Amino acid sequence: MILEYLLLRARLFFKSTEGASAIEYAIVVAMVAVVVVVFVSPVSTKVYNIFSAVLTSLGGTAPTKPTP
Repeated sequence: MILEYLLLRARLFFKSTEGASAIEYAIVVAMVAVVVVVFVSPVSTKVYNIFSAVLTSLGGTAPTKPTP
């Protein structure tokens, strides 16, 4: 009886596709994270330069750029 139950649970475990969906979502999240990391630095530099130019044109002094 217990052996049959364990075999049934093992078969159901190997037929289950819920884990595959979780792994696929994890891969997508990892790929999005890589894209964000690659593009954040250049974008932040451009935004910093824009705000520094606006501040300078208003007569202020631009702060030093923070290091990441």
